[in-house]
Amino acid sequence: MNPWPPFGKLLILFGFLMILVGGLLLLAGKIPWIGRLPGDFYIQKKNFSFYFPLTTSIIISIILTLLFFLFIRK
Repeated sequence: MNPWPPFGKLLILFGFLMILVGGLLLLAGKIPWIGRLPGDFYIQKKNFSFYFPLTTSIIISIILTLLFFLFIRK
């Protein structure tokens, strides 16, 4: 029995996911409101800056949860 075919399928899936995430990162800069929503914290001091996109993270989490719920059902 050859153990490599499941590993090959896993690598193809991982490659597809990397292409998808890369495409989303390229398109994220063209959406003007990503990262600038109310609730996204940006603190800037003299020698220090801190950025925490809380609202953006929550919205992305809700969207991904809905997509996984719709497409990965048994």
